[in-house]
Amino acid sequence: MFASRCLIRSAASAGAYARSSGLSVARKTASRGFASEASSFEGIGFSLTEEQRELQDLARKFTEKEITPNAAHHDRTGEYPTEILKKAWEVGLMNLHIPAECGGMGLGVLDCAIVTEEMAYGCTGIQTAAEANGLAQAPVIIAGNDFQKKKYLGRMTEEPLMCAYGVTEPGAGSDVAGLQTRAVKKGDKWVINGSKMWITNGGKANWYFVLARTDDKAGTGKAFTGFIVDGNTPGITVGKKELNMGQRASDTRGLTFEDVVVPEENVLGEVGAGFKIAMGAFDITRPLVAAGAVGLARRALDEAAKYSLERKTMGRPIADHQAVAFMLADMAIGVEASRNLVWKAAWLRDQGKRNTYWASIAKAYASEVANKNAADAVQIFGGNGFNTEYPVEKLMRDAKIFMIYEGTSQIQRLVISRGVLDMAKAGAVY
Repeated sequence: MFASRCLIRSAASAGAYARSSGLSVARKTASRGFASEASSFEGIGFSLTEEQRELQDLARKFTEKEITPNAAHHDRTGEYPTEILKKAWEVGLMNLHIPAECGGMGLGVLDCAIVTEEMAYGCTGIQTAAEANGLAQAPVIIAGNDFQKKKYLGRMTEEPLMCAYGVTEPGAGSDVAGLQTRAVKKGDKWVINGSKMWITNGGKANWYFVLARTDDKAGTGKAFTGFIVDGNTPGITVGKKELNMGQRASDTRGLTFEDVVVPEENVLGEVGAGFKIAMGAFDITRPLVAAGAVGLARRALDEAAKYSLERKTMGRPIADHQAVAFMLADMAIGVEASRNLVWKAAWLRDQGKRNTYWASIAKAYASEVANKNAADAVQIFGGNGFNTEYPVEKLMRDAKIFMIYEGTSQIQRLVISRGVLDMAKAGAVY
């Protein structure tokens, strides 16, 4: 059993919560739990391992008990879900990427996608707050040395801390090459000056991954360096919490760096390798953003299907009307297709294969399905769908950001089209 293989990080708190909630506790598993490794036959398989099914069940029950009932409150108030995230950490649903040698569970991208979909079903704002840790941790997992991993990833397994990925700037989102934040070497230290914007967990982070320009003359591939910056470093100013259209539980802020001194030991990878590291993180995190979109799309479908059986017009449930029934069918097609794309992109990464192309396909398609399903759910609810007493208007507001953050739908199409053309030039069979 998944729970029986796990080592408890905080036995007292985790055990107490598990007993009171009826949930199993996940901590550390010796099995990576990929479907491909669980089968003795060769070929395509879509079944989850026993460990993955238990992880899915844990995440689903946690969402049902802790996230869904509280989603409206956090959407209405914008309050950060500190207590929910603490409970998620206690039962082992946070920081799933962290390697076992750093005290983590060392789970794969597919495992994380399973959890992400379940949590996003309850509230994508709360799920985004949790998964932002994974985005910040990804560069450290990819390029960090043993000292950096144990220091910054290890602490995430010892208490429920948050971290943040600091790349986007007021004038540079999709155009990463336009970043203006700079780091200058002075003696054995680096001094960072500049501003970041739209940083998830910006006001809650214990540490940041920061991408800064270190060579004005170099091309994009060698102009930037990644740094790990402690959140309490003098010179960091945290801006106001942004009041966004959706995902309001997430803490999104601007950051200003004024003569922020970072030791040489906090340079991530080699000087000049920051762009490659930052972009490499997306191969891990874009499938997970797409998994969040699948969770929202699935919630929209479920809410619309249930409502269509209850709401009557002309003496019949509206589900009996073909116009509504076909909308539900299209919503279901979108959920299933999106999930399969997510799982393929995640599986490829877990197998050590390059998944950039597939991660972009999954992210682009799932984000757009989420928006379509949310809009269709509002349409099926009719006037009630436009009212805050019903859950689908929140889904519609929450969905939009999936087409924007971690690379807009247009950027994904740029990546995808380049992949198609590269294959065509190579004479490959598509």
